[in-house]
Amino acid sequence: MDRKTLKVGINIFSLVALALFAVMYFSKPPVFKGTAYVEPYPVASEVSLKRADGSVFRLSEQNNKITLLFFGFTHCPDVCPTTLAQLNQAMAGIGSKAEFVQVVLVTVDPDRDSAQVIQEYVDQFNPVFIGLSGSLSELEKIWFDYGVYREIVKSSDAHGGSPDDYDVEHTARVTLIDQNNNVRLSYGLDTPVEDIIHDLKILIP
Repeated sequence: MDRKTLKVGINIFSLVALALFAVMYFSKPPVFKGTAYVEPYPVASEVSLKRADGSVFRLSEQNNKITLLFFGFTHCPDVCPTTLAQLNQAMAGIGSKAEFVQVVLVTVDPDRDSAQVIQEYVDQFNPVFIGLSGSLSELEKIWFDYGVYREIVKSSDAHGGSPDDYDVEHTARVTLIDQNNNVRLSYGLDTPVEDIIHDLKILIP
């Protein structure tokens, strides 16, 4: 084999190898920062609750939108306001794509959080956010479906005091539900905002 033929063969081999590498690299599934669910993705359980304006929010009707679902309460001293502030930062971080994302807070404290109260609460973080409440029986089913731990904890000095003097311990995770109503990702309390922004940019076309 002469040197010219050998050189041509090497060049062809290099081009083929480069093409194969490109196909393998770009065909890899995206790597998410949040805790990912595996296929087949679980279908999100229905959330159907009356809003402050009297309309009914149904998760199954959020077509073509990603839903960031969080459970909390308006008297929460730290976790809930911190999470809502982070979700607001995430919305700002994706710019115009924010129109394809809906943040929803479902209360774990229906005795103090009416639909009006919880909507006014989330409005302080972003007026586009939706706050939802309902009867205890309605909410208990939703908490169960999403694996939300929730327990009333009486204050140590509540004896003889106000019946509203209590705290609520609860699961503090954000669940991401994609445009097809599938549960795709979840985020713990310590998740950096940049991670949420990263994942949203992958999922929003």
